[in-house]
Amino acid sequence: MTSVLSSKVDELYHYVQERFLWQFYSRTWDRTENIDGIVAEGTCILLGEATKRDTPTERLLAVEAKVMVDDFHARFPWLKDATAEEVRVLMSGLREKLTDVAITSSKNHELNHTLY
Repeated sequence: MTSVLSSKVDELYHYVQERFLWQFYSRTWDRTENIDGIVAEGTCILLGEATKRDTPTERLLAVEAKVMVDDFHARFPWLKDATAEEVRVLMSGLREKLTDVAITSSKNHELNHTLY
């Protein structure tokens, strides 16, 4: 990833960290489902592709992704000029960074507690 794209991933990441709580659900599986699902749906929306909306969970993820993408368009005008490949790279980088901070590097031991 180029330094320019890396910088843009950081911008998106910091905005998501400030604005959205869905990456901080109480269990690892919740966090993974939300991060992966919302970022995947957001990628589809950014690329003009159809999103999945058959189940309640898919509808929830699609709505959260729509809000996130609307905010991205309002805050980051450079996103409208990104190519499809750049969008994929940016969103993949965002997912990786969110996963690392909210799950992999988290010091919250309750995320994987067996009694929950």
